[in-house]
Amino acid sequence: RHGAATMDTLISMGTLAALGWSVYALLFTMAGDDGMRMGFDWMPSRGGGSHEIYLESAAVVTTFLLAGRWFEARAKRRSGAALRALLELGAKDVAVLRDGVEQRIPVEDLAVGMRFVVRPGEKVATDGVVREGTSAVDTSLLTGEPVPVDVGPGDEVTGATVNTSGRLVVEATGVGADTALARMAQLVEDAQTGKAAVQRLADRISAVFVPAVIVTSLVTWGAWIASGASAEEAFTAAVAVLIIACPCALGLATPTALLVGTGRGAQLGILIRGPEVLESTRTIDTIVLDKTGTVTTGAMTLADAVAAPGTDRRELLVRTAAVEAASEHPIAQAVAAGALAELGDGDGPPAVPGVDAFVATAGRGVAGLVDGIRLAAGRPDFVAEEVGGSPTLPPALAEVRDAAASAGRTVVYAGWDGEVRGAFVVADEPKATSAEAIASLRGLGLR
Repeated sequence: RHGAATMDTLISMGTLAALGWSVYALLFTMAGDDGMRMGFDWMPSRGGGSHEIYLESAAVVTTFLLAGRWFEARAKRRSGAALRALLELGAKDVAVLRDGVEQRIPVEDLAVGMRFVVRPGEKVATDGVVREGTSAVDTSLLTGEPVPVDVGPGDEVTGATVNTSGRLVVEATGVGADTALARMAQLVEDAQTGKAAVQRLADRISAVFVPAVIVTSLVTWGAWIASGASAEEAFTAAVAVLIIACPCALGLATPTALLVGTGRGAQLGILIRGPEVLESTRTIDTIVLDKTGTVTTGAMTLADAVAAPGTDRRELLVRTAAVEAASEHPIAQAVAAGALAELGDGDGPPAVPGVDAFVATAGRGVAGLVDGIRLAAGRPDFVAEEVGGSPTLPPALAEVRDAAASAGRTVVYAGWDGEVRGAFVVADEPKATSAEAIASLRGLGLR
């Protein structure tokens, strides 16, 4: 509040009083005499007062306060570095559609309502809505999820995310400061300009404490005068009250604690938005953990492959590996890698047949011709559409589906010649340290 006394007010008064008195003592009293020394006593005693100076007190208090402010600023820079790096990862130029013709322009010239093209491997230039095409978008930059999100016409996409497969035509809905990333940056900046609760408490106390200290200092001066002391002795005692009352501990301890907390968080990949967030962690009693990439490794692996009755397992692995290897989707890559690893004989992965007429449908699966046979891998209904037959699973594969669902795993089905021939269970395995970390949290009384 404008005109209100804060912790800084008291510090300023104390250091200025100490400095002013010290300058006076050096210029007009014995403190400035050649060879003058200030003695040290373990017990308080009444002295002349005129030669006492407080330059070291003013210097130390100011140094502590400035050091605390420097630590605080450093902590804010550290916590904002990750976000600044994130903002710098955005696209530099974009291919906009003008009368059906692509034209590359700087991303700064992009306006709301413009349509732009995002090819596989390119970053989405800004926030928008997909108008044409289907694909899978890697949003790990924002969410930490390694598995791309399937998008199609009508779905929203966020700037700086990566298109992993199909061609997209996106209509811009937000540019510049109106994008999700820009809003995140603003939230962090606003949070970092705030004060921790203990700092706000100190300021509220200071609104009463500062006038009380001033009154106490004046009362001290008057009491010394009333007791027969000189004006210089009384002024020395009054200045001592102001210096001792300076809350420099709060001025240094709080930003130092913030530095340690935000610095350690940055090392662990945790972005702490502001001091009040860090301080509120002491009230936490329940922790909710994201599974993918936090509890788990974030890398998909093939956990099991089950051939339907009457289907040769090796034939299933070879054909599915061939069609899945042509896809860039992480789940497809996991199936292909796992199948090839099982087929290998220790001298490297085996050769697999090529794929013709390959088609990838976002969110559903992939299909192609392997050795002249139409083969599909993905969801049961997609497999049935591509190779004919019914999407109903054989009992053996239905059991695999149910077991995988209860374990939180993903199942990819493969089929040809009008039948679903097998199931591939893909899992995101837990990190080696997850069990220990969760046990430690429970040991702290957290749920």
